[in-house]
Amino acid sequence: MTLDEARQLDASDPLAFARERFSLPEGVIYLDGNSLGALPKAAPAALAEAAERQWGEDLISSWNKHEWIDWPTTIAAKLSPVVGAKPNQLLIADSTSVCLFKLLAAAVRARPGRGTIVTQQANFPTDLYVAQGLADMLGLEVKAVPSGQVSGALDDDTAVVMLTHVDYRSAAVHDMRAINDAAHAAGALAVWDLSHSAGAIELDLDGSGCDLAVGCGYKYLNGGPGSPAFIYVADGLQGELANPLQGWMGHAEPFAFVDDYRPNQGIVRFLTGTPSILAMAALEAGLGTFDGIAMGDVQAKSRKLSRLFVDEVEARCGSEVRLASPRDPAQRGSHIVFAHAEGYAVMQALIARGVIGDFRAPNLMRFGFTPLYTRYPDVVRAAEILTEILEAREWDQPRFRARAKVT
Repeated sequence: MTLDEARQLDASDPLAFARERFSLPEGVIYLDGNSLGALPKAAPAALAEAAERQWGEDLISSWNKHEWIDWPTTIAAKLSPVVGAKPNQLLIADSTSVCLFKLLAAAVRARPGRGTIVTQQANFPTDLYVAQGLADMLGLEVKAVPSGQVSGALDDDTAVVMLTHVDYRSAAVHDMRAINDAAHAAGALAVWDLSHSAGAIELDLDGSGCDLAVGCGYKYLNGGPGSPAFIYVADGLQGELANPLQGWMGHAEPFAFVDDYRPNQGIVRFLTGTPSILAMAALEAGLGTFDGIAMGDVQAKSRKLSRLFVDEVEARCGSEVRLASPRDPAQRGSHIVFAHAEGYAVMQALIARGVIGDFRAPNLMRFGFTPLYTRYPDVVRAAEILTEILEAREWDQPRFRARAKVT
């Protein structure tokens, strides 16, 4: 595809207007929103408002005056159309890992007599670490099986199925409804990590029979580095499950300051400590980038962008790289992975040329397509630059081989 043809696709793109909601540097093709979303234009003002006026001028009165105390639920409500869930089932709290620990532990306790957490091999590492740590504490077993064998691994000892909806390496997508059905048939609960799904593809947590989910705020949701995560707990489980990290914000009367814990009603019982107000201000600005946007349109553009990139790279680069994502766009999320023996060095050469993706060991180059701000000419130009780098062996320099702490 020529750049002119790609510009014509932009001209007819129903989401083209959304790019104006972001601050993106000139001359940069940003294909790493699957790792850190771009800066929403509204975020600096939102942070200044929360810090300078609310904190600076109104001080502690802001907990009431500006309703900081309710932000974990009111900001979470803005996620409702993004993930397909009723607002009362969503909460902003903690990091993804902490939220996952809470839900895993709560789910295991709700299935007494069962001792197995089933997950997939090569799941996102922190998810495995959390599950392994919980299993060590409680004397459970973590059974990790190949991705396609999860449903068949469930039995009457399975307490919880824990899966990442979109695989962080390949972008392969699990069939959420089918896994939920299989878990329920086995008498188990399912916990989903939506970190590479929320804001990138269309979700229907309520309609798919989802029990429990966590998700990251700083990838496709554009909440900024270290943004708080979110929790989803289905209506029918909110009274059954107990928060294992009991803290004052989850108490029924946090300002009664009594010695004994009594959980709040509903989703708020999954709060623990004091909300991170400044971080939540940035996350609210990130969620605002989805205002008036249908997730069906986001998913449709995601598939068009990723299909175009695969076609362009394979047509131009031939056997130099190997597609390491599902070929069918319906079977993947919103990033594409190509393998190359010198993938790290190639990615560093790309970054030096203004095409920003990232690398995952041992040899995978990841390219994220964020439909709200990625343009079709960006995709074509990125493929052109990748081709030039490979043809000239531009990556074969010591400066591109030196490993940084963050890849």
